[in-house]
Amino acid sequence: MRQPYNAIVIGSGVAGLYCALQFPPTMRVLVLCKGKMADTNTDLAQGGVAAVLDVTHDSYERHIEDTMIAGHRENNPAAVEVLVREGPGDVLRLMERYGVEFDRRPDGTLNATLEGGHSRRRIVHHKDSTGHEIAVRLCAAARASANITVAEDAVVYRLRRVDGGFLVYLLQGGKAEVLAAPYVVLATGGIGQVYRYTTNSPVSTGDGVRLAWELGCHISNLHYVQFHPSAFAGGEQTRQRFLISEAVRGEGAYLINCKKERFMHLYDDRLELAPRDVVAKSIILESRRQADEHFYLDIAYKGADFLKARFPMIYEKCLASGVDLTREPIPIFPCHHYLMGGIQVDLNAKTDLDRLYAAGECACTGVHGKNRLASNSLLEGLVFGRRAAEDITRRSKGETFTPPPLPAPDDVAGAPLPAGLDRAINDIMQRTCFVLPDYGAVREGLKEVDRYLNRLRSGRFALTREYVETLSLATVAHIILKELPLP
Repeated sequence: MRQPYNAIVIGSGVAGLYCALQFPPTMRVLVLCKGKMADTNTDLAQGGVAAVLDVTHDSYERHIEDTMIAGHRENNPAAVEVLVREGPGDVLRLMERYGVEFDRRPDGTLNATLEGGHSRRRIVHHKDSTGHEIAVRLCAAARASANITVAEDAVVYRLRRVDGGFLVYLLQGGKAEVLAAPYVVLATGGIGQVYRYTTNSPVSTGDGVRLAWELGCHISNLHYVQFHPSAFAGGEQTRQRFLISEAVRGEGAYLINCKKERFMHLYDDRLELAPRDVVAKSIILESRRQADEHFYLDIAYKGADFLKARFPMIYEKCLASGVDLTREPIPIFPCHHYLMGGIQVDLNAKTDLDRLYAAGECACTGVHGKNRLASNSLLEGLVFGRRAAEDITRRSKGETFTPPPLPAPDDVAGAPLPAGLDRAINDIMQRTCFVLPDYGAVREGLKEVDRYLNRLRSGRFALTREYVETLSLATVAHIILKELPLP
């Protein structure tokens, strides 16, 4: 990997790969993947991509308004305009340039569906595995591009500014290495592993947020965390829970409590199609009212043929855990899902540190406000990943980057990391900041997290992926608890 690059992209989800693919063939791009190339939240995304592709029955104004309502009008209006008006072009490019296949009706038109918070059927999808379809196509395109190099199992643990660019410190194959580039794009995904339960991939440990924070970048609203109301809650209770897509409610599923009664009418007039944060909070309030945490989605009335065709992956996953959604309700409960805040960026995905960009879930463009509208996440990765590449391409014309002498790689030897630090952080965050924060526990939680963070920073631990991820988790937890506004 020791060749000069025009840009280094850290992360291989939709934002990172789509960004890399938008550079012209004359620019050399390195994509660093912490795990395997497909180990991303993008690969797990089910519902689809929200985009106004039918202006006869929908409009940009409606999508903008739906996004603003879901975000409690704390969105950045300019960023929402960019997202909604430019997004359809990127969705079409997925199909035309990269071969992404979205479901179609018998007449060949796109079969858009409805999800919570949307006023129109505008979510295009590939069955219930849209993210996987997109990830497979973009991975293939990146591997086939002569100007893109992909490095897997490359754990970036530090960034350092140098004249005209950055040094990128990484671990690969148990050894440390240092690279240089004039531009870096952080596309590292979310922070899911900071919570006890999450729908996120195991790679989602907030590394990009930590890297930017250590460089002095502004981190905005990291406490704006979305808890998805319908994570699978049956079978073995593992840390990573698979999602029962928003589209299941969009296709008519009912939310029912422990008495098998519908209850959303007690909390919101939009019933099951209220935005995610409203539904998640309603479930928590209903659980307190009933003194019971057993909740379900019931869509069996739609019929086995429809459900197996529309939700094949969800059907198979539920069945593997002993639940036949064509015959019985699906056990669900809220868990961590998505980060709305993150590394503050402008409309071109630039951070407040020159030559450093961020796109996708780790970035805070402001499009989501306080709560993300369903299926706007893949759209955001596409739009602002592309904008990052376009801005870097414009800026780099005529530039010459002379890499500085690279420092010797760091010594990776050190003491073993004490077991259980990540779990302890998970427990603190689950106790203090799950759906409805326990403000009385926040101050003590911050003290506990800071003790772990100081220990990680001052201890001479071996430089491993586990250490890097635990340091990121502690840093993320510290930022969230410190910025959480107390009543």
